[in-house]
Amino acid sequence: MTAKASVARALAALGHEARLDIYRLLVRAGEEGLNVGDIGDHLKMPASTLAHHLSTLVSADLVIQERRGREVVNRADYDAMRRTVGFLTDKCCTGVSLLTEDAA
Repeated sequence: MTAKASVARALAALGHEARLDIYRLLVRAGEEGLNVGDIGDHLKMPASTLAHHLSTLVSADLVIQERRGREVVNRADYDAMRRTVGFLTDKCCTGVSLLTEDAA
């Protein structure tokens, strides 16, 4: 998958308010992450809805899930976040020149 396709998939996953809320919460949680129950409690989201949205974020490579005993801990993939933001900003303020055809 190209970098552009990966970024498009990540942005599409973040294009839903619930998933954006989940992702921002996980970013705030840091490397320790949060288990599914804690995410649901913070966001007042039913478990089935949360599972659906987490699945989308995991598929977009934005969230890493790790089993710790009986619980599943979710944490933001900070490398993926940096790649996504970096793709959007890597040519910031460099200027744009329009391509024109020769009038020959």
